[in-house]
Amino acid sequence: MARIGMKAERQNQILSALEMKGEMSLQELMTAFNCSEATVRRDLEELEQSGNVIRRVGGGAMYVKPASVYEVPFIEKQHVLYPEKLEIARLAASLVQEGDVIGLTGGTTTFLISQQLKHRKNITVVTNAVNIAMELSENSDLQVVLTGGVLRNKSFELCGPLAEQTVNAVNINTMFMGIDGFTTSGVSTYSELEANIARMLMRRADKTIAVFDHTKIGRASLFTVAQLEELYGCITDEQPSDALVNALKEAGTSLYVAESE
Repeated sequence: MARIGMKAERQNQILSALEMKGEMSLQELMTAFNCSEATVRRDLEELEQSGNVIRRVGGGAMYVKPASVYEVPFIEKQHVLYPEKLEIARLAASLVQEGDVIGLTGGTTTFLISQQLKHRKNITVVTNAVNIAMELSENSDLQVVLTGGVLRNKSFELCGPLAEQTVNAVNINTMFMGIDGFTTSGVSTYSELEANIARMLMRRADKTIAVFDHTKIGRASLFTVAQLEELYGCITDEQPSDALVNALKEAGTSLYVAESE
């Protein structure tokens, strides 16, 4: 019984360590818990099979953040991690050139991108987000194309068949896409409607860049929007785990990390 208790305590400590660090190698776990490689492998296998939020990766394990089943409305999250999202937005805006046609899905980070672009000239912005269109409407030197559709009041995004008809008629150079989850399996979001319109915007774009803060890393939301190889790049505020960086390299997807001033 004592041996079982020690094992359970060690596994709980492994979970806590992975949650804190995000990812650890077998060697790091062996050193941290003073046990053999075989013991660590058994612990990781049991933890993964028991439904805990870890995933074994080559030579170690990573903590997979559980996705919330509650979609936080735009109004509630627009000031969360504002400095980090602002740096992401600035980096994204720096990739936009005069004469570009860009796409912006809804989201707090993409809204900040629109604020960075609102005083620019000779740029066309295609968006399905009402608040982004309104933010850009003050500048007559910008052309804004707003899709039709049914309004989702939590995100201010227009979705559905009307939105899709508009998207099918446009051509976009670069699409900046807000997402709710980023894992080795791809990028994802809470809403099926938003996932559908984002996929359609991607198909009309020469390249798509996902923009997201570090809380989305390692989290999978309900509906997959795209696999990593379908993305041109990702912009975030923290370096992802080695497993995710390697997955991006294998997919040929560029990684941009916005540095705080």
